[in-house]
Amino acid sequence: MTAENNLLVKVVDLKMHFPILRGVLQRQVGAVKAVDGVSFDVRQGETLGLVGESGCGKTTVGRTILRLYSPSGGQVYFEGEDLAGLQGERLRQKRRRMQMIFQDPYASLNPRITIGEIIGEPLEVFGLARGKEKQERVHHLLRLVGLNPTFAGRYPHEFSGGQRQRVGIARALALQPTFIVCDEPISALDVSIQAQVINLLEDLQQEFGLTYLFIAHDLSVVRHISNRVMVMYLGKAMELTDRQELYLNPLHPYTQALLSAIPVPDPVLEERRQRIILTGDVPNPAKPPPGCPFNTRCRRVMDECRQASPVWREAAAGHWVACHRA
Repeated sequence: MTAENNLLVKVVDLKMHFPILRGVLQRQVGAVKAVDGVSFDVRQGETLGLVGESGCGKTTVGRTILRLYSPSGGQVYFEGEDLAGLQGERLRQKRRRMQMIFQDPYASLNPRITIGEIIGEPLEVFGLARGKEKQERVHHLLRLVGLNPTFAGRYPHEFSGGQRQRVGIARALALQPTFIVCDEPISALDVSIQAQVINLLEDLQQEFGLTYLFIAHDLSVVRHISNRVMVMYLGKAMELTDRQELYLNPLHPYTQALLSAIPVPDPVLEERRQRIILTGDVPNPAKPPPGCPFNTRCRRVMDECRQASPVWREAAAGHWVACHRA
């Protein structure tokens, strides 16, 4: 698969349902369908942007791909091997090639150990370096992310949010991975720092040939960094295509509504353009509506949308969409 199609990750009908337990005996009475049948692929060396409003399942997709959650169904192929079927040492060795940059730089670093120990811990866990060699690798990684190697003896509370996120990036690079899930890595940072972190991620990608799954809700950032973009809503994929195609020719009504919310710096254009205001609230993921999950808020809804779930299909070359009207 990887050699023929240049695919690094292939996700097929991925599901992640969290059980709802009640009573003294903790019996399951339902399930929160955080991810419900998502399919896509990530090509070697590209950045796939994953967008959608809060609670749509973006982070769950990233964590399930890395097997931080065991999927309820579907397959995740990484370098041609199904991760869903791996256990023990085989899964552990695969995880060397997959890493994650977490959203909150304040919560993702252990406050009780120094940043040198944080970055060097993966090297010790996998037996790659110890002692002086580990120290040299840690210093090299700190320089890579723009931090002074003398900071290795300091603790996380001594750093700003942007510096902590750089430490998280250095930790993710320690094992020389090929695939990194970036889970909203700039959402907790000041705007002035966000551009620096984005530029750092792009430079590292070019230098080491990294592949990113970039999760975000800021559509302007996603357009800047991504090669292709996938839009999610209520645990399902709505649309997937090249970034320029998505912004110039969105097919799904939900994508159109999302793009209409992006502010335009030109006041003349901002006054002329049409805003699409969605009415109602996002349905409960434990009880999603029948048919298309977006039918309760869609301005182009018809009877078929309320009855039959749309098929994930290729409407044009490389442009995938799940909509009856597209």
